[in-house]
Amino acid sequence: MSTRLKQLVESLGGQLIGDPDIEVSGIAPLSDATASHITFLSNAKFRSQAAQTQAAALILSPADDAIVSASYQGARIVTANPYAYFARAAQFFVALHAQVVIAGIHASATVAPTANIAASAVIGANVVVDADAIIGEHVQIAAGCVIGRGVKIGAMTQLYPQVTIYAGCEIGQRGIIHSGVVIGADGFGFANESGTWIKIPQTGRVLIGDDVEIGANTTIDRGALQDTVIEEGVKLDNQIQIAHNCHIGAHTAIAACAGIAGSAKIGKYCSIGGAAMIHGHITIVDHVHVSAGTLALRSILEPGQYTGFYPVAKHGDWEKSAALVRNLTSMREKIRSLEKNMKQLTEQHTEQQRFIENTENSIKEESND
Repeated sequence: MSTRLKQLVESLGGQLIGDPDIEVSGIAPLSDATASHITFLSNAKFRSQAAQTQAAALILSPADDAIVSASYQGARIVTANPYAYFARAAQFFVALHAQVVIAGIHASATVAPTANIAASAVIGANVVVDADAIIGEHVQIAAGCVIGRGVKIGAMTQLYPQVTIYAGCEIGQRGIIHSGVVIGADGFGFANESGTWIKIPQTGRVLIGDDVEIGANTTIDRGALQDTVIEEGVKLDNQIQIAHNCHIGAHTAIAACAGIAGSAKIGKYCSIGGAAMIHGHITIVDHVHVSAGTLALRSILEPGQYTGFYPVAKHGDWEKSAALVRNLTSMREKIRSLEKNMKQLTEQHTEQQRFIENTENSIKEESND
C-alpha cells in the first residue's frame, strides 16, 4: 500500500516542497531508498548522501534544506526535528500496512468468570486471565501471557507472547510490553537473623502509567509495603532490573542491562545508559543523564551528565592504571608524610632566617653605637 505525500503531511505537519501527489510506500535510509520511498536527514555529516539519494522525498531541517535543495531533485518535507518526524512517519507506514486484528478470546485461553474483558480486546492462545482482572478496550494479549488476579490493563495496550503480570498490578493505556517481561515478582527483601534469611512479604504493587514501553525480559519487582511506580512515557530497554519500591519519573529512558536497586527514585526526563548501576535508596533529580556503565552510589541532585568508568585501553595499560589505583592509599600516606616534612623544614628555615636577620640587626646596632 502507498500514500500520497500530501496525505502524510496533512497527518504529520511540516512544510512540503514539491509535488504533493507523489506516492510513497515506505521509509528507508538515505543509501537504500528508491523512488517509492521517503527518507530523512537528521545529521549534517550525511548531506552528501542526501544529495545523491534516489528517494522520492526527503525529510530535513531548514538549515539542511538551504544547502541540500540545490542538488537534491525530489520533494522535501522541511521540519524542525527531522528525526522525530521520521519516527512518526514510520508509525504512519506501519499503521498503513498493519493487518486487521479480530477481537475475541482464543478457544485455548483460560479466563476466570469474574474477569472483565472488553469486547474489542484480543486474547491469544493459551493466555490465562485470573479472577477480577480488568482488560480495557482494544487491548491485545498475545499467546502464553499470564494475567494475575485483579490486574488492570488500560485501553490499547499490547502484550507480546509470554508476558507475566502478577496479581494487583496496573498497566496504563497505550503500553507496549515485549516478550518475557515479568511485572510484579517479589522484591529481594530479607532480614538476617543469626545467619538465616527471613523473607519479608512483598505486599505492594507495580503501577505503570500511560504510553510506557518495556523491552524483552525486563523485570519490575513489586513493592515491599509501598508500590513500585513507573510514570507515564517511560521507555525501558531489554533486560533491565527495577527493584522493589523504585520510582521512575515520567519520560525517562533506560537502556539495556541497567540495574536499579530498591527504593531508588529517578526523576523525569532522565536517561540511563546501558549497564549502568543505580544504588538503592538514592535520589536522581530531573534531567540527569547517566552514561553507560556508570555506577551511581550517591544521590545526584543537580541536572547534567554524569560518568564514572575508565575508557577502554590496551590490557597492559589497563593493568598499569589498575596498579596505580590499588596503591593510591599508600601513595596518599607518603604524600602526606612528605608534606608534613616539607612543612617542618620550611618552618625551621623560616626560624633560621629570622635568627640570622635578628643577629645582623644586633651587630649593626652595636656598630652604630
